[in-house]
Amino acid sequence: MGRRKIEIKMVKDTNTRQVTFSKRRTGLFKKANELSILCGAEVAIVVFSPGNKPYSFGHPDVESVASKFLEQDQPRSNVSSSCNANMEKLNQQLNNVMDQLHEEEKKGEVHDEALNQRKKTKLEELQELLDLAAELKFNVKSRLDDMEAVETMLMIKEKPMEFDENHVSKRKRKED
Repeated sequence: MGRRKIEIKMVKDTNTRQVTFSKRRTGLFKKANELSILCGAEVAIVVFSPGNKPYSFGHPDVESVASKFLEQDQPRSNVSSSCNANMEKLNQQLNNVMDQLHEEEKKGEVHDEALNQRKKTKLEELQELLDLAAELKFNVKSRLDDMEAVETMLMIKEKPMEFDENHVSKRKRKED
């Protein structure tokens, strides 16, 4: 049983289409490699998968073959002047972006400094609050001690001390 002939049309099923793409891409790259080896040809192939992922093959490499193809298409003077114009335009864009970057860095430094100042202020406020809380705690404790002393004094005044006979007799013995 040999190869069967398939009708050349787009494969409907996405999974089958991806498998077909992968197999055919491999075969295509293999044939391009054979052509470059057998004939000494310079070959470049760029393919995009159904998932829009690029694949390339080149001998010696894609960039050199593509640049050779593009240079062949235009006269040399136009290529160099067009490259210089593009280079100048790109350099100008780079300078603009670098200027914007420096401005944003300066803004960031100002914001950082303001933020640090706010943090310092907040820390100072918190430390002041902690000191006040410690002072309040000390005052409350002192006031509680005073209140306990007053309460004890009041209890002593309200209730006269009663002495039992043993207490009095012990006291008399000590005095004698």
